[in-house]
Amino acid sequence: MNNSQSLPDFSRNEGLLPVIAQDVETGQVLMLAYMNRDAYDETLRSGFAVYYSRSRKRLWRKGEESGHRQQVQSLCVDCDGDTILLQVLQQGAACHEGFRSCFFRQWSGQEWNILYPRLVDPSQVYHSTGDETQP
Repeated sequence: MNNSQSLPDFSRNEGLLPVIAQDVETGQVLMLAYMNRDAYDETLRSGFAVYYSRSRKRLWRKGEESGHRQQVQSLCVDCDGDTILLQVLQQGAACHEGFRSCFFRQWSGQEWNILYPRLVDPSQVYHSTGDETQP
C-alpha cells in the first residue's frame, strides 16, 4: 500500500481501528483504544489524542475529564493500514484506574500481580462517569 491518502484504512472494521498508545520516552504501552475517521482527523488537527468511545458512542478526548492528556509525538500505521500506533507524551495516568498504564497487571503463573503504584485515586479524578478510558 503506497498511497498515503488511503492510510489509515477506515473502510475496515466498521470504521473503527485499534490504537495503541505508547510512551514516546520509555516505550511503555499505555493503553489500547479505538479511533474512527473523526477522532483521527481531530487528533491530527489538535496534536492531542482523541478516541472513539464504543460504550458512549461518541468522540472521547483523552483527558477531557481527568486532565491526563496525551500529546501526540508520532503517528504510525501498521502494514495493513488498519492499526494505529501513537507515541505520546503522557500527562498523568493513562488508565482510568489511576495507573500510568492500563497494562499494570502481570500473570506470574499462579496469580495476577500489580506491577506499578497507582498514581491517582480514580474517585478523586472522575466525577461524572468514573470511567474515562473505557473504549
